[in-house]
Amino acid sequence: MNRSAVARARWRWVHLILGGALLMPYFLLTEVVVGVVAGGVNALNSGSLTLLSYAASLPLVAVTALFGPVRPMSVAAVRAMCEVPGEGLADGPARSWAARVRASAWWTLHLGIGALISALTLALPPMAVLLIAVPVVGRMRDVELGYGWFSTAADPYVAPLLGIGLLAGLTLCAVGAGRLLAGTAPVLLGPTAADRLAAAEERAADLAVRNRLARELHDAVGHALSAVTLQAAAARRMLERDPDFVREALAAIEDTTRRTVGELDAVLGLLRDGDPARPDTAPAPTLAADLDGLLARTRAAGTTVVAHQDPGPAGDWAALPAIASREAYRIVQEGLTNALRHGAGPVDLRIRVQAGPDAAHRELEIIMTNPPVDPAEARETRTTGGRGLRGSAERAALLGGSVEAGPYGDRWRLRAVLPLAGEDR
Repeated sequence: MNRSAVARARWRWVHLILGGALLMPYFLLTEVVVGVVAGGVNALNSGSLTLLSYAASLPLVAVTALFGPVRPMSVAAVRAMCEVPGEGLADGPARSWAARVRASAWWTLHLGIGALISALTLALPPMAVLLIAVPVVGRMRDVELGYGWFSTAADPYVAPLLGIGLLAGLTLCAVGAGRLLAGTAPVLLGPTAADRLAAAEERAADLAVRNRLARELHDAVGHALSAVTLQAAAARRMLERDPDFVREALAAIEDTTRRTVGELDAVLGLLRDGDPARPDTAPAPTLAADLDGLLARTRAAGTTVVAHQDPGPAGDWAALPAIASREAYRIVQEGLTNALRHGAGPVDLRIRVQAGPDAAHRELEIIMTNPPVDPAEARETRTTGGRGLRGSAERAALLGGSVEAGPYGDRWRLRAVLPLAGEDR
């Protein structure tokens, strides 16, 4: 047995002894009851009554294990001491009665076997030491220790062999019981269908949050970097010929970076658990409050943007549901980012509120077109993997809408449709 196996057996032995210690309150309670029923005697003075008290304590163990944090406590102990792979065990409290029954069976098995191993661990080593000491301690030879066919007085040199046998037997029992519990743990403490469903829902929720943060970072930072890069390049080219243009470009760069730092701080705040909202954190941009600034910063980068806005009967974008206004802004921002990175020539942007599939609903339509760059240049300049358009499609899908992007005649077109049904959120 190698060193790791010895260490594993030792920790499993400790795990069994802890189970025996946990059984003691149940055993002492049933020992009192058994003694009273037996006529007011001490059950510990009788081997049969002691065994009866032990047997009577196991149903109490099973019942109490149906409630409370038994399963998470058992799982933590098994992972720490029994070297059972963590993926084979369930996390958290039992979510169904089937899981509670399985956890109760494990708890009863652990405490029941642990009590037996604990009793043997307390009783056998002292007895083995006495037997091993018989040949070398003269006074021990005069004391008759034994039962039936064996007596230390008659066979003093056989006693050490029996002592060693007792220690070996105890070790084998402890190792076997430890292996039994380690093999049973995944069966009784493993995840149920409800646990797997809860874990899948938790992973899906975590993935949704991660995707949301990825979209926010990509749209906010990606657009800012594209705009700043083009603005800086234009300022460098016009540095000697048009100082006024350079001043405007630098002012646009300053405004873009300031706004982006605020948006980045807001997104990073979501990554910090328990980080309270700060009053100076920039709110999420919307069509009503931020569309004009977005268009101005894009034009400052040297790209011509012709915008046609039709807010509909309400008269302005402030009447839109807040969530639709936020997601629409991000979709327009991503479309302009793609136009800055991969487009050529002016951008035509049309935003309008129109009737939906039925008279009771309206929808917001965003159409953005621009001439595409030469295919050879597109291969050289493209540095992203299309995550922005995929993020825009995810944003629209969350509202029940859609996004289409691709060649449209001799131009590139992005079209988004967002339903406007529902209350302001």
